[in-house]
Amino acid sequence: MKKINVIILITILITICGFGLRGKISGEKFDSEKWKTADLASENNWSLRWDMMNSLRNNNNLIGMSKIKVINLLGKPDESFTTENTFRYYLGYSHTGINTGSLVVTFCNGIVSEISVLQG
Repeated sequence: MKKINVIILITILITICGFGLRGKISGEKFDSEKWKTADLASENNWSLRWDMMNSLRNNNNLIGMSKIKVINLLGKPDESFTTENTFRYYLGYSHTGINTGSLVVTFCNGIVSEISVLQG
């Protein structure tokens, strides 16, 4: 009985640590040039931008950046779904099956006010 309680406790701790680290561990260090020049149609790069997302969000404070700085960092946004106040960057395939996604950068008065990642 004592052994089962220890196993349950360890499982709970591992689960809690996993959720606590979720989104903090990066698979690929963000590299502006790789991001901008990634050929996401190539099988080798299908998930390159996804792999850099955590590093991008954790090490580059996009909130407060101007449109010019965002374009310098990430390149020109994708034309589809991009508006005057919203830039959208295609991320390619995620590691959760055939899902694809986009990084959406929202501006207020030309300054980044919000970033979000959409899957689907």
